[in-house]
Amino acid sequence: QVQLVESGGGLVQPGGSLRLSCEAFGVTFSRYNVGWYRQPPGKQRELVATETSGNTNYADSMKGRFTISRDNDKNTMYLQMNSLKPEDTAVYSCNIRWTSLNFWGRGTQVTVSS
Repeated sequence: QVQLVESGGGLVQPGGSLRLSCEAFGVTFSRYNVGWYRQPPGKQRELVATETSGNTNYADSMKGRFTISRDNDKNTMYLQMNSLKPEDTAVYSCNIRWTSLNFWGRGTQVTVSS
């Protein structure tokens, strides 16, 4: 059974940092392209960052602040978030995809507030 488990969310002050983790179970993780998405309150889900065949892509508002990475030995992907802003408040979800296979984590809440 495939499962993606996110961790690392929480409450942080503006300007602070968080690192999200997403561990994959039941898949050969190294085969998969990975991504992070977020859903702000009252809005639709949006792209944060993806890694496809080693190439990374970021939404414009995250460039220079967020970094996506992975450790295939640990079956884990990460999202390092720096210089957080209140508008970064959202539920963050990880995604892995390979051929027709596409799996999502349940999400972790990130709240940026003073």
